Amino acid sequence: MEKVKDILDSIPYLLRMPSKRIWVDYDEEADVLYISFRKPQQANDSEMEDDVIYHYHDKELVGLTILHAKGKG
Repeated sequence: MEKVKDILDSIPYLLRMPSKRIWVDYDEEADVLYISFRKPQQANDSEMEDDVIYHYHDKELVGLTILHAKGKG
């Protein structure tokens, strides 16, 4: 039941995402979380800050790569 509560608690954050559709993939072995706001992303620029890589297509945020994801929660 705690997992369901965590999901429900995340709803306000999900509703503020830059896209109505979100694709999420997690690589457990590498502990990396991939969040895409567009499929395919077609990113043509990126920048990294505090273990988060921001992927852009021109000036639009199209995805995030979160390194060491388990430590962020």
